[in-house]
This record gives sequence, structure tokens and C-alpha cells, in this order.
Amino acid sequence: MASKSSGEAAGLQSFFADLVRCETRLYNALNDRLRERHGIVTSQFEALRYLRDHPGSRVADLAAEFAIGIGATSKGIDRLEKHGWAVRRPNPADRRSSLLALTDDGSQLVDAAEATVTDALAELIGDALDGPPGAATRQVVSTLRSLLERDQVGTPTG
Repeated sequence: MASKSSGEAAGLQSFFADLVRCETRLYNALNDRLRERHGIVTSQFEALRYLRDHPGSRVADLAAEFAIGIGATSKGIDRLEKHGWAVRRPNPADRRSSLLALTDDGSQLVDAAEATVTDALAELIGDALDGPPGAATRQVVSTLRSLLERDQVGTPTG
């Protein structure tokens, strides 16, 4: 890959800083809203939503989806189980792993929290993503994510 000019490099670094700061601020805002209204944080909401949308997932599936370590993912599932929102069931195809499922309480919680997240995102970023510039931005970020995932960039090793 060719070296970037100092102007291009500064632009890439600025884009990276903007992207990370936006993500952090949005994540924190969602954390606050979810904690206040549902007693959960964004990472718990995301795990619950994934389990709802992918029944029979394993801890390794969540770890791969969210690009986090299996140990951290397992601890997160432990917390969901402790609250009665998720359960581990034996995996008939692999006795070394478990299949994850939401409880009725977990299903109700994720559905209620999803409405809160949708409303918060519409409030926080809806205006910025209206019109052609917003569509182009969504496409660029989606393409970037796809490329990073395809090449397994930033995937934890453990």
C-alpha cells in the first residue's frame, strides 16, 4: 500500500477520531437511557437482542459478532443468567458448549429496551442521517465494517 501524503494521513486520523468519539458518545447516551428506563446497559441490550434474533447461539457466536473475547462474553452471559434474562442449555451437537436462549423476562426486556434505543437513536442521529449525505455515510460505514470483518481485522484471539 502506498504511503499517504501528510494531508491524507491527517484526514484519515481526523475521520478515525470523529468515528470513535461519535461511537463513544452514542454508546454512553444509550447506556444512560437504558439504565434509567430498563436497568440495563447497552452491551446487555445488544447481547439480548442478538440472542432474540439468533436463537440457539453459542457464547462463541456472540464473541465473534461483537469482536470481544470469549471469556468476557461468557461473563456477560453469566450476568444475564443471574438476572434471569437468559439461560444456557446443553448443546446436543457438542457437549463442550451450550446453546443460549432468552427467558420470557429477557424477551420482554429486550422488546421494551429496543423501543427505547430506537427512539434515542432517532433523537440523537436521525437528523444527521437524513437525505443523500446520510445515506452515503451509512453506506461508507457499512462497507468499512464489512471489509474489516471479512479480513478479520481487530478480532480477539482469545
